[in-house]
Amino acid sequence: MRRSIVVSSLMVLALHASAQQRSDTTLKSTTIEVLQSYKPEVKQAPKPDFKPDVPPRDTSRPAFKYDVPQQALSYTYSSLPLRPLALGKDSTKLPFQNYLKLGGGNLSTICADAGIGYSKENNYETSLHLHHLSQNGNIKNQKIALSGIETEGTLHSGDHALRLSLEGMRNQYHFYGYNHALLELGADSVKQTYTGVRAAFDVKNERVNKLGINYHPKIGIDYYTDANQVSERTLFFDVPFSKNFDTSLTLSVGVRGAFTTLSGVSREWTNNTFQFTPQLSFQKNGFSGRAGLYPTLSNFYDLLFLPDIEAAYRFASTQFTISAGWKADLRQNTFRQLTTYNPYLFPLSTHPSFSVRQTRTEEIFGKLSTGIGNHFTVSGKLSWWQLKHLPMFLNNTHDRKNFYLVYDSLVNAISFEASIRYQVANRFSIGATGVYTSFGQKTFSRVWHEPGMRIKADLMLHPIPDLTITAYAIVLDQIYALNELNQEVKLSTALDAGAGAEYQFIPRLSAFINVNNVFNNRYQRWYGYETFGINVFGGLRFKF
Repeated sequence: MRRSIVVSSLMVLALHASAQQRSDTTLKSTTIEVLQSYKPEVKQAPKPDFKPDVPPRDTSRPAFKYDVPQQALSYTYSSLPLRPLALGKDSTKLPFQNYLKLGGGNLSTICADAGIGYSKENNYETSLHLHHLSQNGNIKNQKIALSGIETEGTLHSGDHALRLSLEGMRNQYHFYGYNHALLELGADSVKQTYTGVRAAFDVKNERVNKLGINYHPKIGIDYYTDANQVSERTLFFDVPFSKNFDTSLTLSVGVRGAFTTLSGVSREWTNNTFQFTPQLSFQKNGFSGRAGLYPTLSNFYDLLFLPDIEAAYRFASTQFTISAGWKADLRQNTFRQLTTYNPYLFPLSTHPSFSVRQTRTEEIFGKLSTGIGNHFTVSGKLSWWQLKHLPMFLNNTHDRKNFYLVYDSLVNAISFEASIRYQVANRFSIGATGVYTSFGQKTFSRVWHEPGMRIKADLMLHPIPDLTITAYAIVLDQIYALNELNQEVKLSTALDAGAGAEYQFIPRLSAFINVNNVFNNRYQRWYGYETFGINVFGGLRFKF
């Protein structure tokens, strides 16, 4: 240690002496100029630029390739039923579905009406309806008694609904249109009773099957007879199928027909029709329409092709619709149809000139309809008609008691129909429909007992929840007949108006009153048959 310190001290002294010697040799006139001072610093890192720049547009056209698997619309599973246990039991009370209505009034009126229904969840439902109305007028033998029963039951099995319906009727009339000053006839000699029974069975699919086809076949039998040993038997059927290809296109096809046999005392007539019914329906962008051409076979015509074509367009953002079409049909003119329209038909058992003819109707029409606001609707329709073998009822000019059935081989007509209605939910409704028909070409001088003008109006009002008020008015005009001198006469205008009201005292009991022919207008719908006068009847309706 000591040795190191001595050596270090000697070296320092030697260096100091050497420096002194160099400093003595430096030129005194030399100067040193400092050009730049140097200060060391740490280089700063560059700051990032946060201004976004839009990337350049890609002008290349990519090619996309899709691989869509085949859709399977049929599945082996079904959705589970909803079980909202948390909602608890529904305490809403259903209204009474059964009722019994009884009433009476002047003209010896007896009115009875009953409806009974039953259903068990979604398995099946049944209904029964019975009704009766009888009246006696002020004219001798002026009386009617109309009775009927309708019942049906529907069974829901799997994806189908099976329905069976039964109907029965018994309508009794009296031929009172004869001249009572010249003839004295007993009630039994002028009484006519029509009795009918009908049964039908149909099946309807309630869910769309795998092929997407809907169907509703129906088959039934009908038996109809009168008090003069005239009977009619009919087997009828209708088997329609339809398929929706999309939301706008539907194809329908089917067959329907009716085979009827009418038997008198010593004669028998057949009245058959068979029809094939293909049809195409379309609806899209305000356009709708259907096009059908039905090949039809019958007893009285060769093979017919009956068109059923209609096209309509509804203007966008409006309620205005315009439509036009061409439609033809074939009407059987069965004994039931004829006597339902005119029950005072001459008994076929003593009518040697009676014959069965089917009526071919053809209509070409244009129609306009629109709505004004939320409650007002108006429509108008102009039609050209051609009617072949049109049935008419020509009154018996001998005693005016009955009407002969005659056919006009060809009738052309133009009709105009207009309707108007204002309705506010189920609280108020008023409307009217009128049809004016001008008969052109015809075989007879008139289309006997066929009104040239028909007007019908109706009113419904709920001023309070428990009170319902209804009213109606009917006008028939331009009805022509023959008098006892075989002269053409025009019947007076038929005006029939009435009103009704029903008030519910308690949920199970209500009272009703009806007034028919309130103006006591003694018009004649059929020549010689003066209508009943004013008729007032009322009663009670019990619900259970």
